[in-house]
Amino acid sequence: MRLSQMFWVTQREDPAEAEIPSHKLLLRAGYIRRIASGVYAYLPLMWRVLQKVSRIVREEMDATGAQECLLPQLQPSELWKESGRWETYTKAEGIMFSLIDRQDREMGLGPTHEEVITAIARDSIRSYRQLPLHLYQLQTKFRDEIRPRFGLMRGREFIMKDGYSFHADEESLKQTYADMDRAYRNILRRCGLEFRAVEADSGAIGGSGSQEFMVLADAGEDEVLFTEDGKYAANVEKAVSRCADAEPSPFARYEKRETPGTETIATLCEFLNCSPTQVVKNVLYQVVYDNATVALVLVNIRGDRDVNEVKLTNELTKLGDRFGAKAVLALEVPSPEAQQKLMAKPLPLGYIAPDLDDSYIAASKEVHPKFLRLVDRTAVDLKNFVTGANESGCHVVGANWGVEFALPELQVDVQKATAGDRAVHDPGQILQSARGIEVGHIFQLGTKYSQALGATYTNEDGENLPLVMGCYGIGVSRLAQSAVEQSYDKDGIVWPVAIAPYHALIVMPNVSDEQQVQVADRLYRELNELGVETLLDDRPERAGVKFKDADLVGIPYRIVTGRSLKNGKVEVVDRCSKASQELAIEDVARTVKQWVDEAIAPSK
Repeated sequence: MRLSQMFWVTQREDPAEAEIPSHKLLLRAGYIRRIASGVYAYLPLMWRVLQKVSRIVREEMDATGAQECLLPQLQPSELWKESGRWETYTKAEGIMFSLIDRQDREMGLGPTHEEVITAIARDSIRSYRQLPLHLYQLQTKFRDEIRPRFGLMRGREFIMKDGYSFHADEESLKQTYADMDRAYRNILRRCGLEFRAVEADSGAIGGSGSQEFMVLADAGEDEVLFTEDGKYAANVEKAVSRCADAEPSPFARYEKRETPGTETIATLCEFLNCSPTQVVKNVLYQVVYDNATVALVLVNIRGDRDVNEVKLTNELTKLGDRFGAKAVLALEVPSPEAQQKLMAKPLPLGYIAPDLDDSYIAASKEVHPKFLRLVDRTAVDLKNFVTGANESGCHVVGANWGVEFALPELQVDVQKATAGDRAVHDPGQILQSARGIEVGHIFQLGTKYSQALGATYTNEDGENLPLVMGCYGIGVSRLAQSAVEQSYDKDGIVWPVAIAPYHALIVMPNVSDEQQVQVADRLYRELNELGVETLLDDRPERAGVKFKDADLVGIPYRIVTGRSLKNGKVEVVDRCSKASQELAIEDVARTVKQWVDEAIAPSK
């Protein structure tokens, strides 16, 4: 392609809307254009990148025996109501675009396709002889993000590969899950990305286990905790750890003490000259279930630890049947306004004790009349601890479970693991932190959707059993931008060769020089004939402009027909290393072809 004929417009200044480097560079270099909040047009260069990523994804998926299909983007609400996710996705999380059609039917634009594919399986799979089955698609998805940002990282419309597998048993599912683990690793390696596979929370998708694939980058929205031995890595939402041992308590006798102005753990410990590891912190939450039931949750946790609200939500979801509910719609610390509605009398905030009496809860049909009490495992073994006295300006010291306070029946792990904690698998390993961009996620769904939608098969013994399912997603457009976020410099994008829009860019500093034009045309023809995708910058621009644009757009190899021509050579520059060398004209095509082939060779 000749640049004089290509639709390509660059910008010299960073767009005001862009916050992170990759977003700025993709806009400046003419790869994408914003159409609306979270909605972008993929311009010709970007579309080539996305096609290359998609091709790698297809090759790795097809190699596992998965079959490509295409599912409808417009989905009826009935399927989502069967699975129980319609309220969650349209109200609780609120990420599904929903609408009413002219026949007065509720419809949604697909953020994911578990319901649709399960309905197809329900209608099509009858016998174990049809299993296992693995279908996938590459398609545009829609999610109504509260705060679209970072370009293609968190948009409302994006390209994704999602796949779904059906099995007769868990063993078969685990085999496909392992196949997808290998396939996703291959995809990311072939795309030239540095990544880490981590344990993850399954979120609204559900299932018994899941794993995320994180592209490592400073701008990543997710925090990853990992150990140097390579045996543990997890998203902070899922991570577990061993916290530091609690210090011995200096309080041997139980008593109430006046502690004015000590609403925080820091001020309390300074006032009492004690460690936060000797404090039981009591945190109040308000949970709203999908049947409109509101429950007040009191969590006891060691004073130096914070509550992981994702873990807490998962625990409360498990307890939903106590309230006749299936899902959590919302979890939050009640605001002052909410407290006025929920409480019969003012709370002693900052001084709450584990035995806060249920009489604090206002009588209401919607609000459960008793606190749901949970204790984090960090607080279970504390002795002679400090905690609130249910009286403003007062705490108790020297308290013990089973003596002054009843130990809650529900003992859970809801602490937030942090860098510096000890690893569970080896206390000698210390958790370290990195930032990551989630580009892939694989789930062992089990029978969650097949049971809800009645998708069954008949086994060898004639029994009718629910299908065992897995699902596997990778963000194609997000992966493409992640590559930029991981690889750029002060001058522009540095594309990995495998997914760069073109492999080489020939620059003619002077289009009026007949020799430069002849050599450039010759190399352009030779490179393309060898399969090296090549751009020719034949624009009547100044050489400096062309070199700046070349760095900005990030094509891996730049070939300059300049002053070296008098010696029968051209300059070849590697965009990544910026190393420059002169090659004989007759050697250029063969040499660049070799470099490209070596760079994109699949790594297994």
